[in-house]
Amino acid sequence: MFKRLWSQLFALVLVVVVGLAGCSASPGGLVGNYRQDTMTVLNSLKAVLEMPDDSPDRAAAQSLAKLNINDFAARYRQDPALTKLSSFTNMRTALNSLAAHYAAYPNRPLPEKLKTNLEQKFKQIELALQRNA
Repeated sequence: MFKRLWSQLFALVLVVVVGLAGCSASPGGLVGNYRQDTMTVLNSLKAVLEMPDDSPDRAAAQSLAKLNINDFAARYRQDPALTKLSSFTNMRTALNSLAAHYAAYPNRPLPEKLKTNLEQKFKQIELALQRNA
């Protein structure tokens, strides 16, 4: 009797913990506001691009950026209102080019040409967000 009560109590606590963890904010810091989330992802990507390749904090920054990218893509890719925005299409292009590089060359640093292209896209995204486009 006592063992069964404990197992039911444990199951209830586990369900509550999993339920609350699923309802919490994303671990990368995205909040559900498109413009704010775009800037959050942009800033995390900029931080990774500006870090030297031998930086001890690079791995943590990369994992945070990956979390933000995945959360951003999952949250906004199906929103038809955003597909018309130039900020969204430029962001998607930047994320896709970065993902393609890391898929093909996971252990190599980003080439300068790709860094330059990403920095240009980031500027275009920031300008488009300022114009509400």
